Amino acid sequence: MHTATTTAITRCELMRLTGIAAHSVSRRGGRSLNADAVSGHTESALGRSAFAVADGIGDHLLAARAARTVAQVAARVAVGGSAAAGILAAQQRLLREFEEPSADSVVVVAVCPSPGQPDGPCDIAWVGDARAYRFNGRVLHQITTDHTVAEMMNARGISVAPRMHHMVTTSARTTAPESIGQGVTGSAAGRWMLSTDGVHKTLTMSRIKQILADCDSAASAADTLVDAAITAGATDNTTALVFDHR
Repeated sequence: MHTATTTAITRCELMRLTGIAAHSVSRRGGRSLNADAVSGHTESALGRSAFAVADGIGDHLLAARAARTVAQVAARVAVGGSAAAGILAAQQRLLREFEEPSADSVVVVAVCPSPGQPDGPCDIAWVGDARAYRFNGRVLHQITTDHTVAEMMNARGISVAPRMHHMVTTSARTTAPESIGQGVTGSAAGRWMLSTDGVHKTLTMSRIKQILADCDSAASAADTLVDAAITAGATDNTTALVFDHR
């Protein structure tokens, strides 16, 4: 299983960075430390904003530091290029700065047009089991597909033990370019959630949709998602980054 360190970015800080109403909440859960990291970056000249949520692999300080590095580098590079390019840049930083292989992380990155720009696609890339969801006001779409042993085996019709849902097949440190998950939405408009598995593997799809639909702000939605996951028994780090793009 994996955990991650927290770069706790508040709603106000994210709004300053991106111009998008955004909020992140992260809690340690049953781990000895919190290794979930969040980052946001904007490039006004390009009219683009990028968000990243990372989950360090392991319950130790190197995992926490790796997640923070991955989130920060991925968001900063992605906003000027692509979400996948952000992940590859984060990989190179990890390999340069951390010799220890246990310094590793999963991550999801979203690059969207900034408010005031014409509505367009949102570029999503990920490794591991961090996820991205978009709620368009009616339907909740899970954009990502987990890179886990369980997902791989289930696709072949083979049932596996629950622990294999936490065994990732790609990570920021180990992924090949062609193994990075990628997705593009037709529109960036809606309410978005980027999350670590402490949230989305604890709450059902219907519960996530209900919270995103009922809360009157990104801040309220992020708070409620993490509270609900903890109440439902999440033992891993729980992090939700919610942003409204209109």
